[in-house]
Amino acid sequence: MSLEEFIPPNHPKTHIYSILIRTALVISTLLVGLSIPFFGLMMSLIGSLLTMLVTLILPCACYLSILRGKVTFLQITLCCIVIAVGVIASAFGSYSSLKKIIEKLSA
Repeated sequence: MSLEEFIPPNHPKTHIYSILIRTALVISTLLVGLSIPFFGLMMSLIGSLLTMLVTLILPCACYLSILRGKVTFLQITLCCIVIAVGVIASAFGSYSSLKKIIEKLSA
């Protein structure tokens, strides 16, 4: 969308240019994915780390930080459980991804 904003709005073929820009972006992403070895495994490693961090760990940590003196013991307990589940899931995902990357490198 940022690249499409460079196209003047009064240009008669705006729709064709946006299709060409999107097609070029998809093709460039495909070329990067095919040219970098272990791209899928690296993305799974990054995903396992960042997904759990963004979806489970940080929201609970920020909630506890923002409402420091106003949260009940039950809320603190539930947030700590969610944070622990996020850390454990992230650890298992990272371990699995690293194990597969090491297997591919040693083969």
